[in-house]
Amino acid sequence: MVSTKFDLEKFDGKNDFGLWRLKMKALLVHHGVVDALVGEARLPATLSDKEKKDILEKAHSAIILSLGDRSLANRLYLKKRLYTFHMKFGKSLEDHTDEFNKLILDLENIDVALEDEDQAIIFLTSLPQSFEHFVDTLMYGRDTLSMEEVLASLNSKELKKRSDGKEETGDGLYVRGIPDQRTNMKNK
Repeated sequence: MVSTKFDLEKFDGKNDFGLWRLKMKALLVHHGVVDALVGEARLPATLSDKEKKDILEKAHSAIILSLGDRSLANRLYLKKRLYTFHMKFGKSLEDHTDEFNKLILDLENIDVALEDEDQAIIFLTSLPQSFEHFVDTLMYGRDTLSMEEVLASLNSKELKKRSDGKEETGDGLYVRGIPDQRTNMKNK
């Protein structure tokens, strides 16, 4: 038997999905695993569990290998994550910055480039309300803004906070209660 190799253009969200789907089905027929498209529950009962598993794995692998890394869904998902990115309560500034940088790198890996100024603005808007004055100070009264300047300013702010001995736990803590109960507790 002669083995023929079929090349299928990877689906990347830019090409015609209907045509890609037809070609993908033809490729699965050629590999003898088209039955996987009906789902495991509808595979012929005459097949053993191992045979069913093999068919599903081969079909799954063929489909995964035929998908491009730059699919529209992936690109939109990463952009949505970027535009809705906010610092979570209790997360350190360092972890937040690392997560933001990873997101930017993931976007760059699929050829989505953001200007440095846009990165800086998105990062600043991801910071919590407690950074409001810091953000205002950085954003206004400038000709340019870069991610490098933002990170340098944040590092300076953190160093100053540590040298002053301030913690990020809050501005203050007080106990409030009914005055009569506090007086009664002292007298006992």
